[in-house]
Amino acid sequence: MSVSAILILDHRGKLLISRDYREDIPLSYGAKFCQKLTDQTNETEIKPISHDEDGITYVYIKHNSINFLALTKYNTNCPLIVEFLYDLVKVLSSYFGTLEEESIKDNFVIIHELLDEMMDFGIPQFTESEMLKQYIKTESHKITQEQSKSISKAVTGNVSWRSEGIFYKKNEVFLDVVENLKMVITSSGSVVSSEIIGNINANIKLSGMPKLRLGLNDKILFKHSNEGKNNSVSFEMDDIKFHQCVKLSDFENDQSITFIPPDGEFELMSYRISKPLKPLFVVDALIETHARSRVEYYVKVKSLFRTTLQAQDCQVVIPVSPNVDSPKFKANVGRCVYKPQLDAMVWTIKSFEGRKNHVLRAHFKLSSFSDEKELKRKKPIYLRFKINYKTVSGLLVKYLKIHEKSGYHALPWIRYLTESKETDYEVRLN
Repeated sequence: MSVSAILILDHRGKLLISRDYREDIPLSYGAKFCQKLTDQTNETEIKPISHDEDGITYVYIKHNSINFLALTKYNTNCPLIVEFLYDLVKVLSSYFGTLEEESIKDNFVIIHELLDEMMDFGIPQFTESEMLKQYIKTESHKITQEQSKSISKAVTGNVSWRSEGIFYKKNEVFLDVVENLKMVITSSGSVVSSEIIGNINANIKLSGMPKLRLGLNDKILFKHSNEGKNNSVSFEMDDIKFHQCVKLSDFENDQSITFIPPDGEFELMSYRISKPLKPLFVVDALIETHARSRVEYYVKVKSLFRTTLQAQDCQVVIPVSPNVDSPKFKANVGRCVYKPQLDAMVWTIKSFEGRKNHVLRAHFKLSSFSDEKELKRKKPIYLRFKINYKTVSGLLVKYLKIHEKSGYHALPWIRYLTESKETDYEVRLN
């Protein structure tokens, strides 16, 4: 990947700042793109990657009212250039807060310094905002000789995401294994579709330059056959993505996750699982209309997870006709409210134990102009919930080893959470 120039433009396409790295493309080509921005009335017509008859490639993103443009004439990996532009936006946002036209104009010198540090001769070098902040200051003071040596070591070394000299009185590691369950089921409990979006989030409070080794159970399967046999790799997980600190060779060899972590919070790993799953809840609903003057709902929710677990902050969102009023509710647990802006009633249960049934009865009056077809139409019911101490995939951390040359003792804390938000858990009524 090689970029010839980076240009930052305002919402009208007027040039604010530019940095010419290779001097092989006249910046007048940037003016051509600015004219294109000005002429287009529909922003969606401007493609993020485009080419012209002179062999120039334009890579473009927009953030708030600011346009970021990269020019190149080489056969480069354009998605990587897009990623660099988004990294540039993150760095500038971390420096100046809300990134707007005024913040670009007011920080002209610092942005030039950042562009010089982040890219050298068109090749990305250094995109970690926390490390850059240590040496490119918003205040006007010079870097000491000691700092100059440390930045050279950080940039040229293998651990650019972590600085030296970090110290904590109490050394701790917090890991959160969070799985978001997306599922569509019928009222009889048959699964139409299911998917897990998982994350392992870390909060590192360790002194020095520690090396961590994390082992997971066998929910990640790598089966490599010998040469001469049918070569195959079997995965239970799809789309596995690691933070850049993870040593991938160790993971491929023995499925352990070895890394020197950044300081503070970061996402260590993300993954997706699309295997068939058992539902955590089933819902049955009966809707009865009476002489088009009133409608009654009978809703029964059953939890299918084990009795030692509890779903917290459980919400059952039940759609109703838009032409109802005078609601009356009776539930054996929790509280139900009518939300006319959603055309739904929301039944909230603070704590839903495993292997339990809960029942709601609701009564509404109907307006005289109620549509009979609309009343008979059964819309999906949605559940939102959180279950602590559980991953629906069964993923578990087997061990977490922490090694640092000073030999201090560190405390690891591991939490598990399964959750469904908004419309992730859908029950289609028969």
